[in-house]
Formats: sequence, structure tokens, C-alpha cells
Amino acid sequence: MDVIETLRTAKDSLYTNKVRSALTMLGVVIGVSAVILLVAIGEGARRYIRKELGELGSNILVVVPGKTSREGGMHMGTSAVRKLTYEDAVLIEKRSQNILYAVPIIVGTSKIKHEGKSRDTYVVGVGDAYFNIRNLRIAVGRAISASDVDDARRVAVLGRTVKRELMGDKNPLGAKVTLTDTKYRIVGVMELKGVALGFDVDDVVFIPVSSARELFDTDWLFNITVKVKNAEQIPSAKEDIRGLLIRRHAGKEDFTILSQDEMIAVMSKILNIMTAVLAGIAAISLIVGGIGIMNIMLVSVRERTREIGIRKALGAKNRDILFQFLIEAVALSLIGGICGIIFGGGMSLGIPYFVEFLPAHLTWWSVVVAFLFSFAVGVFFGVYPARKASFQDTIVALRYE
Repeated sequence: MDVIETLRTAKDSLYTNKVRSALTMLGVVIGVSAVILLVAIGEGARRYIRKELGELGSNILVVVPGKTSREGGMHMGTSAVRKLTYEDAVLIEKRSQNILYAVPIIVGTSKIKHEGKSRDTYVVGVGDAYFNIRNLRIAVGRAISASDVDDARRVAVLGRTVKRELMGDKNPLGAKVTLTDTKYRIVGVMELKGVALGFDVDDVVFIPVSSARELFDTDWLFNITVKVKNAEQIPSAKEDIRGLLIRRHAGKEDFTILSQDEMIAVMSKILNIMTAVLAGIAAISLIVGGIGIMNIMLVSVRERTREIGIRKALGAKNRDILFQFLIEAVALSLIGGICGIIFGGGMSLGIPYFVEFLPAHLTWWSVVVAFLFSFAVGVFFGVYPARKASFQDTIVALRYE
């Protein structure tokens, strides 16, 4: 029997039992589509994070209070954290080389009121360079200025959501809003920015960091955002900042300096682990599907025992029988794999249009891996039934009822 005839026989056998063949392939379809979909979601999340971090500015370092050890377990100084202060940021900007700005950030929440309307909002105290290094643009008015910070002026820049809900279409410039019983004069409104890394930048009120210290009665900073002159100077800038703060903090490294590349690398590592675990769980469906194929092929061998005997009596060799049943098993798995690729690929492409908060990006390599894996499943789980069929004794098979 040649290859063409073997394929035709396999096709006829699968077509004769259409429903059984379809149900047998279902496990492979689910497994392949799940693997492709989960990999697409993981890749989409990774691209989303990289894009969002890129939009937050370039050549950025973020100094946060507390030591986050990435090697060798917990840092011994963690229990005695000295928080970052406004003076730390001033020292970094004055003394550290290779940097352009060091912006102190204070973050809190407050109720904002205007002419009988009120809502809760985030209040972010910033230095004058913050809007520049974070690529935040002003639609109306101006941003926080250096003199606003120096004089601790009670001025505010509103996000678009806050402005719309408090003032509608009215001109906000010069109007007053109240933050925790203190009035602030509106000097600007931001351009629409949207959500960045889960934080709605439009639902924020910016005020000078010196005013935020008074508003929240605190000297502790949320972080210090540093703008380095260029990407090549980031390592030396990190060492400068690290040395300055260690000397200022009595020899303790009770802070962490993060670069955008490190943040992307950490998040990518977490996403890779999650994607691998979820794809591994989905791959179990493929194995279950393979077991289903083996089970059905064993049933098929028993049902066609007499046919096997007749073919052997007419001159078919063991390898012809083995090849025929193996082709049927691989065909079941491959057809299921192709259906799974179509289904999983379609869902991956359709998700961004129907589920806005769930990014997904279909990758070619996940399609290739899923296809090859489904082929391997067909071969692996098809060998045993095929060998069982090929080693049937001709006389016994002919007598089988």
C-alpha cells in the first residue's frame, strides 16, 4: 500500500466515524487554543507594560524608600527604614553628576470641592520639572512653576476628569478649589492622558510639593524621580545617588533605585513565569486529548481486527498496518491542532476589540509550537495502538468475530 492509498484509507476511516472523530479531537482543540490564547495574553501584557513605561519618559530613575533586595534574600536594614525627604531630593539634584532633575513626589488623597460639587481624588505634590520629565502636557494655562514650589503657593493643575466633573465646560483658570479646607487657585488643566499602569492620570490634582508637605503635614516622599542626561550615564548616575544617600542616611542603604529597564525586566520576568505556568496547565489538556486519541485508536484496532487479518492475508506487511493506524492518530491530532490554532488565534485577535482592559498579541512562535506539539501528541499516543494493530497474528485476526 503506498502513501496516497494509506492517507485515503485513514480519511475514509475518520469520515466513517465523524462524531467520534470530532469528539476525540476536542481535547486537542481546547489544549491548543488555550496555549495560544494564554501566550497571546502574556505577550500583550508585556508589550502594554513596556509601552506604558516608555510613555512615562526616557532616562528615568526612581528612588523609593525601603530596600528591595533582588539577590541573596532580605536586606538586613529593612526593619530600620529611614524614609526619603525633600532634602534628599535637593541634595541629589545639587550634588549628583550626570542628572538634569531630581523631583520630589508626595502622593495623597483628598476631597476636592468647588461651588457645591465635591469628589475624592488623588493629590500629587511635584516639583516644577515633573511635567517635563513625565511627558505630561498642559491643555489650558500653565504647569507648576519653580516659584510656585519655592514660595509654597496654593495653586493647582487639574486632570481632565476632575475638571470636567467639577466645572463642566466653564473656564477653570483663576477659579478656586478646596482641598481639605485649604483653597487652591487653578492655574492649568492637563491634556487628556488616560490610564498609565493602572493609574488614571486624568483623575489627579497636581500641586507644588512644598504645598503638599503642608497639606498632608508630612516630610516623607512617595519617591524621588530623577532625569538622567542620557542613557549611557544611567549606571554612573545610580552610583552617584547611591553614594550620596548612603552617606546622608548614616551608612544605611535603606532605599532602592530603579531604572525603567529594571522595572521592565522585573515585570517581564513575572509575566514570563505566569505565562509559562498557565501555558503548562493548558498543555495538560493536550495530553488528555492525546490519551483520548490513544483510547479511540485502541477501540478502532479491536473493531477492525478482521480487516487487519484480511489485509495481512492479501500481502500487507506489519509496517503497512503500523503506518496506516499511525497516520490516523496523527491526522486526528493535527486536525484538532489546526482547529485549535484557528480558534485560539481568532480569540487572540478579537480580544483587544471586545475586552479593552485585556491586551493580547498573537505570536507566530506560539502557533508553530502549538502545531508541532499537537503533531508530537499524535505520534506519541498513536504508536502503541499502531504497534498493537501491526503485530496482530493473521490467523487469529481472520477468526475474530
